[in-house]
Amino acid sequence: MSSHRRRSIRKRSDVTTDDLRCVSDIYPVSRETAERLTIYVDLVVKWQKSQNLVAPGTLPQIWRRHVADSVQVAAIRPEATRWLDLGSGAGFPGLVTAIVNADRPGAVVHLVESNHGKAAFLRTVARETGVAAIVHTVRIEEFVADFAEPIEAISARALAPLVRLIPMVAPLVGRGAVAVFHKGQDFASELADATASWDLNLVEHPSRIEPGSRLVEIRGIAPRAPT
Repeated sequence: MSSHRRRSIRKRSDVTTDDLRCVSDIYPVSRETAERLTIYVDLVVKWQKSQNLVAPGTLPQIWRRHVADSVQVAAIRPEATRWLDLGSGAGFPGLVTAIVNADRPGAVVHLVESNHGKAAFLRTVARETGVAAIVHTVRIEEFVADFAEPIEAISARALAPLVRLIPMVAPLVGRGAVAVFHKGQDFASELADATASWDLNLVEHPSRIEPGSRLVEIRGIAPRAPT
């Protein structure tokens, strides 16, 4: 991130009603991380009209509803530096993970987003913030089938129910990665559907942002034997 870009940071206080403190309550934020996150939020606001990156009603609380909600993922797996984010959309949580890990040696986040407009946005944020984020404009199923690079963790937010997510990530979890998914109040029914076909080693982490929601950390996946 250039010194010129740092000096030109603009805070859109006319659009957002919350701020960085929502994030620092959950995860330690350095000055450099704060600057990168501010650039990111600024770009979301700028691109929102053309790409509809987030639900319009959530934009005033973007720091809490999206940035702080996303940083919980990195807080669950703080040791992980090599991430894969599926269905990245506006970059929550993948770009947030890339930003908080930006100064760690070897850190990289692979962002998979098939929408070309949103992929262009993701590349713009990566360039403007100077983070190691690689954008793959391809369908998730095609990408995972051919992806051979070592990763430590996988994330997805508001992408699909567990019964669809599990088959997507099972090969990668089988190679040692851990998956972290945001899940809402329908989690119990999603889990029942998924465990009809899969045995899961998972840990639930209550969300610190959304009451009734949780982050599901999946450490092991195996097909369930027929009964």
